[in-house]
Amino acid sequence: MLNFFQRLGLVLVALLININTSAQEKTKFSSLDVFQLEYAGDPQISPDGSTIIYRRTGFDIMKDRSKGNLWTVSTDGKNHHKLTSRESNESQAKWSPSGDRIAFISSSENGSEIYLYWVDSKVTAKLTQLENSPSSISWSPDGKQLAFSMKVNAKAPVIAKMPAKPKGAKWAAAPRITDRLKHEADGRGYLKPGFSHIFVISSEGGSPRQLTKEDYNHRGSLSWSPNGEEIFFSGNLTENWEYDFRNSEVYSVNLQNQKIKTYTSQNGPDHRPSVSPNGKYISYLGYKDKVQTYQVAQLTIMDIDGENKKVITSNLDRSVKNAVWSKDSKGLYILFEDKGKTNIAFIDLNGEITNITDVVGGTSIGRPYASGSYSVSENGEIAFTYAASNRPAELGVTSLKSKEVAVLTQLNSDLLDYRSLGEVEEIWYKSTVDNRDIQGWIVYPYNFDENKKYPIIIENHGGPILNYTANFSAEIQLYAAAGYIVFYPNPRGSTSYGEEFGNLLYNNYPGEDYNDVMDGLDAVIKKGNVDEDLLFVTGGSAGGIMTAWMIGKTNRFKAAVVAKPVMNWISKTLTADNYYGYANSRYPGQPWENFENYWKFSPISLVGDVETPTMVMVGMNDLRTPPSEAKQLYHALKLRKIETVLVEIPEASHGIASRPSNLITKIAHTIAWFEKYK
Repeated sequence: MLNFFQRLGLVLVALLININTSAQEKTKFSSLDVFQLEYAGDPQISPDGSTIIYRRTGFDIMKDRSKGNLWTVSTDGKNHHKLTSRESNESQAKWSPSGDRIAFISSSENGSEIYLYWVDSKVTAKLTQLENSPSSISWSPDGKQLAFSMKVNAKAPVIAKMPAKPKGAKWAAAPRITDRLKHEADGRGYLKPGFSHIFVISSEGGSPRQLTKEDYNHRGSLSWSPNGEEIFFSGNLTENWEYDFRNSEVYSVNLQNQKIKTYTSQNGPDHRPSVSPNGKYISYLGYKDKVQTYQVAQLTIMDIDGENKKVITSNLDRSVKNAVWSKDSKGLYILFEDKGKTNIAFIDLNGEITNITDVVGGTSIGRPYASGSYSVSENGEIAFTYAASNRPAELGVTSLKSKEVAVLTQLNSDLLDYRSLGEVEEIWYKSTVDNRDIQGWIVYPYNFDENKKYPIIIENHGGPILNYTANFSAEIQLYAAAGYIVFYPNPRGSTSYGEEFGNLLYNNYPGEDYNDVMDGLDAVIKKGNVDEDLLFVTGGSAGGIMTAWMIGKTNRFKAAVVAKPVMNWISKTLTADNYYGYANSRYPGQPWENFENYWKFSPISLVGDVETPTMVMVGMNDLRTPPSEAKQLYHALKLRKIETVLVEIPEASHGIASRPSNLITKIAHTIAWFEKYK
C-alpha cells in the first residue's frame, strides 16, 4: 500500500490541479462532452499487490460506440499506460497465480477470443479460435490451464421441410423457429439455439477441451479446487430447468472423468461459488426463494464436501453482490449497497463485519445508478472503482488494515476540470404514508443563485428494484446545465434499504412509491428555490411507469416525458422478452387468471385523467418494454386530444442511452419538450 508521503504527494498533485484550473473560466457541461468521458472498470490487482490492470472505457465519436482497452498502473500511482498496442476492445483481464501473465478477452476479425500477455517480455498472443465468445475465464492454481464458458450452438427444431429453390432464385429468408421459453433478449435479439458449457485450454495454447455435455446451461463465475482437479460453477441441471428459471445450484465438474457433483438443493438462486485458498470451504451467494418481489442475497459457506452450510450474513439486511476470500481463508471481502452507497467490507467466518469504504461505483455514465467492482491481492490490498459526484469512476486503492483511500487516476481532468457541474446534495424526508425515512438527491443548476427560483425535474429511477446514488451522471448534469434543479429519489421498493423496504412493492406496484416521490418533491420545494409553477417529471423503464402513473394521479406538472414505459401489465407480461418472470413474484397468477389485479396497477387505467402534456419515448428495438406499450399511451392521449408527441429512436433497445448519440438524443428531446411549457 501507499505510505503516508506517497499519499500526501497524490493529494498535493490534486490540489495543484485544482489551483491551476480554478483561475480559469469554467463552462457548463454540454452534450458533446459525453463523447469525451472515460471511466475505470473491473480493476484486477496483481497477486503481490504491486500493479493493477483495469478496463478504461471511453466513446468513439465517429462510430458512436463505447470502446474499452486494458490499462495498467502501479499501486503507487506510477507507470500508468496502456497494456497492449492493440486497438480492439479488451476486457475480463485475469492475473495468473504467479503474476507473470495476464489472460484477457478481446475482439478479433473472427469474434472474441482469449489472449495472453507475458508481463516480462510484454508479448501478446491469441490463444484460441472459438465458435462463440468466451466468458468467465479462470486460471488453474498451477497456472497451466485456463477455464472458460462458451455457448455451443445447437440446431433449431425443424417443423417443415421446404422444397429446393431453383438455382439463382431469391426466396425469402428462412423462418426463425423456436420451442424455448426464453427465445429472445433485449439488446441481443433472437437467441440462437444452444447451451453454455465449460471448457479448459492449456495456457500455452492448443485445442480447448469441453468438460460439460448435457443440454443445460453451465455458467457464471468459475472456481478451481486447490488441487486443480475440479471446477465449481452454478446452473440448473434439472429436468424442469426452463420453467424453474429462478433456481440454480452449486455444482462441480471433474476434469478427468467429467462427472458432476451437486452441492446445494434449496429452491432459489445459489451462485458465484468460490473455493477458499486452504481448500476447506466453498462460499456462494443466494437465498431460499419465497416468491416475492425482492429478496436479499446472502453469503453462505459450506465445507468442501457440501456439508455444514452456514449463512454468515444473516445479520446484514443487504444483498451481497460479490465475495472474495482472504488469503488466510479466515474471512471474505464483500460488496453490498447500503442507503444508496456501494460498500466494501470484510466479514469473518462468524459473521463479524468490518467496514472498509463506501465510495465504490461510478461505472454508470447515463443515470446515477449504484455500481462498482473490486479485487484483492494476496496481502490484502484492494483495487476498486472510486465513485464521486463530479467524476465517473476512477481507480482507487485501500486495505482492511488502513481503510485509507488513494485515488490513482484522473481520467477526466482534461475535461471536467474546466466544466462547472451541478452540485449534488443528499436529502432525507418522511413519507406521509407511514412516516418512513426516504432518501433522495438534489442537483442544483449551472451557476446556481440561492436567491432565485428554478424549474425542477423529477427523475424517477428504473427497476424498480434498483437504486440511485450520488454518483456522476451525464444525464442529470445535462439537465442541470440547462438550468433545472433535478430531484431523484429512492422511494419504497428501492434496493439498499433492506428486504422489507424493497418488498413493499409486492402486489402493490405502482403503489405508495408514488406518495414517496411526491413527498420528496414537496420537501425540495420547502427549501425555497423551486418555482412551483414549473414542475416537470420524467423517467425511463420503471421510471417511465412511475411518470405515467404520476400524471394519471395529479395535474401538478407542466409537462412530462415518459420513456420506455410499461402501460399495460397484461400486454407487457405476454410480449416482453422476460414475459415468463412476472406471475406470482410481481402479481398473483398469470394475467388471464388475475385480470383485474393486473389492470388495476397498469398506468393505462388512469389515462382518462391525464391532462399533462406528455412526450412518449421508446427504442424501436426494445424487447423489455416493447414499443407497443409506449404507443398505447401515445394513442390514448391522441384520442383524448391531450398534447403529446411520440419519439421512436431507431436501432435502440431498452438501454436507449447505450450509444452516446442516443443518450444525447434522449436528453435533448426531453429538455426541448420541457422548454416548450416554461
